[in-house]
Amino acid sequence: MFRDILRHVMEPLLFQQNKKKSLHPSLLTDIAKKRTAIKSAIDPFRCVAEELELVERNLMRSIRSSEQILTDISAHLILGGGKRIRPMVTLLAFKVFGGKKIEDIVDIATAIELIHTATLLHDDILDGAEIRRGKESAYKKFGLKATLIAGDFLFIKAFEFAGKFDATVVQWTADACTHLTEGEILQGFFNRKLEVTLEDYLEIVKRKTASLFETGAKVGAYLAGANPSFVEEMGTYALNLGIAFQIIDDVLDVVGHKELLGKPVGMDLRDGNPSLPIILAIREGQSGVAEAFQSDHLTEKMIRTAIETIGRGSAIAKARNFSRSYAEMAFKPVEKLPPSLYRNGLKTLVQLITERDF
Repeated sequence: MFRDILRHVMEPLLFQQNKKKSLHPSLLTDIAKKRTAIKSAIDPFRCVAEELELVERNLMRSIRSSEQILTDISAHLILGGGKRIRPMVTLLAFKVFGGKKIEDIVDIATAIELIHTATLLHDDILDGAEIRRGKESAYKKFGLKATLIAGDFLFIKAFEFAGKFDATVVQWTADACTHLTEGEILQGFFNRKLEVTLEDYLEIVKRKTASLFETGAKVGAYLAGANPSFVEEMGTYALNLGIAFQIIDDVLDVVGHKELLGKPVGMDLRDGNPSLPIILAIREGQSGVAEAFQSDHLTEKMIRTAIETIGRGSAIAKARNFSRSYAEMAFKPVEKLPPSLYRNGLKTLVQLITERDF
């Protein structure tokens, strides 16, 4: 059973077969080349495969409730094909420093994933999202009230795992949740506002996405007994990794394939969220993009035109370069670590994230 769960966890970043059947042959060729490159490197998933399996067991136990609707909503998303990148970063940061108390780090990795899942439930409510991970969102399937409460339920469950540790771990975890909420508010403030800057965007991403990466890595290193300087180095690694991850998410929202993404492209335009390609395209003077971004009455034609306009300009190439820059910054702290399987796994993870197709 848990081998099946683990395969379900590993496949999203390693190109699921069931998403490839209807793709164009040229795209399949590109995917095959990337898979070959991945096989020649250290697979970060396999580095912590046993620990990820334990995280899955924890997740399944944690969502059980006497109110079946809470279990159903939680399972709808948790079993919906998440990549489990945040738990993996946490586990790798622990293992690279020789951590031994596996149960402890598995509990923290579980807490990190529960927090992430809770934010997705709330995000879908805020955005009115109809699709999540290739299927109907929990918000559309179960309704606003039940989904909102289920998000709260998962936050509470997360602190059942994180709350048993010392004050440092609890504070870092609480800080990550604070940053997430601040990032959400900041993103909402700049919703459909043309004056949003690159600096504003990076602040949103650091708080809303990268802070949870950073916290997982810092806690992993801390619980493994790493000295404070290395704990901070791992935080730096994961913060930059998280920023690179979000930038590629933004890029794929413009140039990705619906069959791989599990959702339509152009969602940032639809929701008025200031993604990096949108910001860069507006700075290039692409009036059609600016008009679509600030419009409260978007049409599908406006979205398609704006997406095509962004694709023809230099915004995508610039955004990918930004992602590579943050990937390079993520590499630097890892290079300071002694050679090991887990160090290689941390490095390969950066490549997987910056070169992914969904």
